[in-house]
Amino acid sequence: MKNKLSITTIYRKCGIYLILLVLLVVSSMVSPVFLSGANIMNLLTQIAVVTIIACGITMLIIENMTDLSGGSAVALTGCLCVGIYKELVGSGMNFVVAGFVCVAIAMISGFLINTVSGIITTRYKAPAFIVTLAMAQISRGLVYLYTGGQPIYDVGPIARIGQGRIAGVLPYSVIIMVTIVAITWVILNRTRFGRYVYATGGNEEAAIASGINVNLVKIQTFMIHGAFIGIAGVLYMTRINSGQPAEGVNLEFDAITASIIGGTSFSGGIGTVQGAICGSIIIGVIKNILNLLSVQSYYQQIITGMIIVIAVILDIKTKMSGK
Repeated sequence: MKNKLSITTIYRKCGIYLILLVLLVVSSMVSPVFLSGANIMNLLTQIAVVTIIACGITMLIIENMTDLSGGSAVALTGCLCVGIYKELVGSGMNFVVAGFVCVAIAMISGFLINTVSGIITTRYKAPAFIVTLAMAQISRGLVYLYTGGQPIYDVGPIARIGQGRIAGVLPYSVIIMVTIVAITWVILNRTRFGRYVYATGGNEEAAIASGINVNLVKIQTFMIHGAFIGIAGVLYMTRINSGQPAEGVNLEFDAITASIIGGTSFSGGIGTVQGAICGSIIIGVIKNILNLLSVQSYYQQIITGMIIVIAVILDIKTKMSGK
């Protein structure tokens, strides 16, 4: 039993990092271009949006909840941001002021969407995946109504958020991603709220007995996740320099996959943001190396699905071994 427990502990603490290390070594051997500076920056830029979503998703899964509206909400918040930005700049507003206003609008939009999900989930004890699936449909419908089903092209200077680089090297999107990751780490590891998140997911009845308002904690987690979704929406649409109402499909599943690969348990109470980052990098590396090898995107979807299944099986097996 002690041997099994030690193996379980090692996997929980170090397994994801060992997997990432092996994957990086193999990828560098398969493609000599993989470790080039340009490709590394490209990889980090590509995973920025998913990583930001995964930060919020991780907190929700720790609380034994989830969110299936992420991709649609990214499309809505991103299109609102670039669409309103064009209107404001066109009316004569300073482009920097307009940028701050529109980023705030995107964050508030994501905040409101997820606040509604949180309130319905907690007040009516509805399953989070059903509520957020409904919100995904609503968000997708709203973005089509706002854009008339047509893309918003040539968004202007705000595209620098997703495409710009400091000194032509470090992308703004990577800086924003690292900032969100740092904020999430502080929330989970250095605040009372973070302890409440783990307590709520680990044993909700015990958390209630200890005086924690678990419903409020869940709603607040949805709110934080919503603000992150707004930022992800801005990054996504500014990176492609357009507002695409049909984009963002399956982003939430990539984020959930990253979180689960990183060791976050669907049973709640277990998970770290650093694990989610590793999971996001693993997904990004797999997609990146497959692109470098000119493998069709259809295979990428198959591999991502297989990774989810394997991660869930490992989660269940390690839990059983730990008992």
